[in-house]
Amino acid sequence: MKQEKTKSRMPQIGEAVFCIAYLVFDLIAAIVFLSNANGSQILNLFGVLTLVLGGGDAFHLVPRIIKAFRGDSPKVEWWAGLGLMVSSITMTVFYVLLFYIWKAIFPQVIYPGFLPVLIWVSAVLRIVLCLFPQNNWFSPEGDSTWGIYRNLPFAVTGLCLVILFVLSGNTGGYGLWMMSVAIIISFACYFPVVLWAKKKPMIGMLMMPKTMAYIWMICMGFGLIGRV
Repeated sequence: MKQEKTKSRMPQIGEAVFCIAYLVFDLIAAIVFLSNANGSQILNLFGVLTLVLGGGDAFHLVPRIIKAFRGDSPKVEWWAGLGLMVSSITMTVFYVLLFYIWKAIFPQVIYPGFLPVLIWVSAVLRIVLCLFPQNNWFSPEGDSTWGIYRNLPFAVTGLCLVILFVLSGNTGGYGLWMMSVAIIISFACYFPVVLWAKKKPMIGMLMMPKTMAYIWMICMGFGLIGRV
């Protein structure tokens, strides 16, 4: 019987191993950025961005890891709900930091003056909406309507970053135009999960390619070490 339960949890255990590897990668990446910064504002920002990403995701992923290995409980579900709220906020902060990284790397690139305003307004609105109790973070069902409300401004934030990285293109030979591709992939994987994962849990598997897109973004930052 115990063997059968273990087999039934194998997909969850596989996901948990992936999550552990991701969190370890984030921590190591942050150390690499900060230890190689040598006064570089850009690398320091990349280090902070990576810590914000990994730290926020840890609030959500650690309860899922515990659930995979030890089973479900009301306490684990509560922490998972809190983790969803925290990671939703830190993901937003991630993109604000990414804007300032872009601005520091490409000071010569001309961009529409309304974009920074739009980034800040949409990011603050997203964070405020995440704090509303109507999101039902601590309920397994959540609230799909509020999922749309809070993620519409988030999509605006992401779109602004896509536009900026398209505008900068391959300036400086850094290849950071690919950041726009990674952002699009992350949002393309994220929104189906928000909209339908509660009813069709298998859609939640899209969070893995979404996470890989974030790893790709961080790896692009490695290419700046020794160059900025």
